[in-house]
Amino acid sequence: MSMPFYVSPEQLMKDRADFARKGIARGRSVVVAQYADGILFVAENPSTSLHKISEIYDRIAFAAVGKYNEFENLRVAGVRLADLRGYSYDRRDVTGRGLANAYAQTLGAIFTTEPKPYEVEIIVAEVGPDADSDQIFRLTYDGSVADEHGIAVMGGSSDVIGGYLTERYSDGLALDGALRLAVDGLGRDGAGGASRTLDSSQLEVAVLTRNRPRRSFRRIKAAEIDDLLAASG
Repeated sequence: MSMPFYVSPEQLMKDRADFARKGIARGRSVVVAQYADGILFVAENPSTSLHKISEIYDRIAFAAVGKYNEFENLRVAGVRLADLRGYSYDRRDVTGRGLANAYAQTLGAIFTTEPKPYEVEIIVAEVGPDADSDQIFRLTYDGSVADEHGIAVMGGSSDVIGGYLTERYSDGLALDGALRLAVDGLGRDGAGGASRTLDSSQLEVAVLTRNRPRRSFRRIKAAEIDDLLAASG
């Protein structure tokens, strides 16, 4: 009679985490940054139809890296949850914190019980009436949640890009300055090679603008991206 193969729980969790991290690192990065009038999302994404950045509800947006089919399932589930909660109670009851908690529970359950963990990282952001009220939650493949301030980077060479941006970021940047900083950061080579120059055809850009009456999410088209980058010098 053969003995069953045994793997310790610690080794199993480590293998799952390593698997998820490798999958996420293969994707292109996403930068989320606060600017003077809201929250900016910038992703390196040449596709015009497969979005990494999307609206969830009135003042809440979603950004993700990793396997598209997995984070798209999460996005759709978040939209349905937000719609149900807003319809059943009140639109003000739909919050970024509540959605982040729901995503954390889902990702944590998948990581510990499913055969394969999700190869995703996501950010849920909610714009407030002022900068101090903005909320940016970063969630990893195992359901861990981090409350970010100022700027957040995920996917790809996030360590290199995050270090570059953290050194140069300051509160209250105008939209063109924040976009220029994010684009310069995304062009950094994680292996230490020459930096790339990204243009509007390689970027997906959106904002949550605090001065819009209800629906704060707005995608920025290629022509406007070019104008903003030109204005930033």
